[in-house]
Amino acid sequence: MSVSIASRMEGGLVGLLVGDALGVPYEFHEPEDLPARELIEMVPPPEFRRAHRGVPAGTWSDDGALALALLDSWLTKGGLDLPDFAARMLSWFEGGKYTPDGRVFDVGIQTSRALRAIAGGESAETSGPSAERENGNGSLMRVLPLALAHKGSIEELVELAERQSLPTHGHVRSLVCCAIYCVWARFELEGRAGAFDAAVAETRRIYEARGATDRLAEIAEHVKPEDTTPGKGSGYVVDTLRSSRDLLRDETSYEGVVKGAIALGHDTDTTACVAGGIAGIRYGIEGIPARFRETLKGADLLAPLRDRLLRARTA
Repeated sequence: MSVSIASRMEGGLVGLLVGDALGVPYEFHEPEDLPARELIEMVPPPEFRRAHRGVPAGTWSDDGALALALLDSWLTKGGLDLPDFAARMLSWFEGGKYTPDGRVFDVGIQTSRALRAIAGGESAETSGPSAERENGNGSLMRVLPLALAHKGSIEELVELAERQSLPTHGHVRSLVCCAIYCVWARFELEGRAGAFDAAVAETRRIYEARGATDRLAEIAEHVKPEDTTPGKGSGYVVDTLRSSRDLLRDETSYEGVVKGAIALGHDTDTTACVAGGIAGIRYGIEGIPARFRETLKGADLLAPLRDRLLRARTA
């Protein structure tokens, strides 16, 4: 069945939020401690020891909030404005903006450090920690709206995906993963088969033309198409990308992708957010089960941003 570009775009935005919200109660658990896949729902089984007690079912976490902050900044500024984006991230961090209920309940250590640095006057270009061990998935989890909103060349998309990572995740590995993910999303929007491998190859071509040897080394070591290292659902940026790759290869529905992401355990909300965004693009808004969409909180926040995105993309 053909999926329209509007359905794919809305599916990507809603898909990342639903995946995030679905994964919130199951975070920090080992895979063997999770309910059976058929029991994974927005409301976990009563006997399950859920994470983030007191957070209502259907509430997205920092993943969704920062993705919406990026989208709002892009639509307001007509492109990527790092100081504006950083200010919006701070408005979330300090005041709960872009959350369904004004509550910030889940902040990554690296993101917290970076935002405190920005609050203290550090430039958004240089605030992101950049040591090799500082490659969490905090910039990957939020980047999808950029791929949905951007209408320029793939070369420009790669550059923008890298730049949006800088305020919180400055290492080249995080930049490369964000770039590959955005090209993957672009190819999924186009309905291209084999989109992940094509995205890796295209990103590699762009880096070769740019002479970006540091980027090429990261692909050769960590994210090459022939790599078969399975994803394990951790908070490491490469693992999150690999997990999403595996899920979109092995599952045949949006529900299968996000439940499979949660079944990996550990960083369940972010894995389901990153994989769920791509699955939402692939299967469209109609492919996201109605019970998930209806349980999702924050409709008054989401709807205006969704409508602005669709108008801007089709203008």
